[in-house]
Amino acid sequence: METKNHAFFTNRACEFFPCHPGADPDDFNCLFCFCPLYGLGDRCGGSFTYTPAGVKDCSRCLYPHRRESYDAVIRRLGPHGC
Repeated sequence: METKNHAFFTNRACEFFPCHPGADPDDFNCLFCFCPLYGLGDRCGGSFTYTPAGVKDCSRCLYPHRRESYDAVIRRLGPHGC
């Protein structure tokens, strides 16, 4: 049986935990704390908005923080993880 212990990490000691409104603290993955998909802009696959100043706001996005999203995030990064 394959384990996926490497794919999930929760840091309850973080002063920002959980950092997204409405997140389930028992199922919140901190592994992608700084989202590796951010640089993909509007192609990231997450739920985001832009501020009036044009800054991407991901504060309501839980896509990379869901336990089941690990494989999808890795696939979106490409074969070399970047």
